[in-house]
Amino acid sequence: MLPFYAERLNTTEINYTFHRIPAPKTIENWCKLTPETFRFTLKAPQKVTHFARLRNCGDTVDYFYEVATGLGTRLGPVLFQLPPNLKKDAALLEHFTESLPASMQAAFEFRHQSWLDEEVFALLRKRNVCLCIADTDKLQTPQVATADWGYLRLRREEYQPDDVNRWADVVKAQRERWSDVFVYFKHEEAGIGPKLATQMRQVL
Repeated sequence: MLPFYAERLNTTEINYTFHRIPAPKTIENWCKLTPETFRFTLKAPQKVTHFARLRNCGDTVDYFYEVATGLGTRLGPVLFQLPPNLKKDAALLEHFTESLPASMQAAFEFRHQSWLDEEVFALLRKRNVCLCIADTDKLQTPQVATADWGYLRLRREEYQPDDVNRWADVVKAQRERWSDVFVYFKHEEAGIGPKLATQMRQVL
């Protein structure tokens, strides 16, 4: 399945890593099944985001990233998706982002409204950490660039061609800021994510 996908699209967001840190042999297998130009985005372990809630978890982050770097040039961003009930804590965010490995391409998806303000955006800009622009039924992230690259998670199921074009315009509007952008559509239920992603690539 992965080789078939990788022949048609150039990146994927891995949810597996949210539940467990992959074994080095798994990472090696992913590399064997994809071209060198393919990029894996890895969701940070729930042990970090949901259990520890960004506190006292540096060893876990370091080990996870050590394993992830086995992907070599195939390693894309690491997405820290925070739980919906974790409210804004600017000091916590600052401490956590400062402790991340310097080479990590980190993105944050905030799922509580309290995080979505200029103080948080400024903290992310300070470390070139990307605000994940998420379009969901429950919350829409402001279209704010906080890094020199972009990350969009488009999670609705009813996107039409006009919606894809509209989000493509969002990406185009940031071309002077973003040297790269990662866009992912929801695919778990209806299975139309790859089709939408292909449409997006065609219009960008």
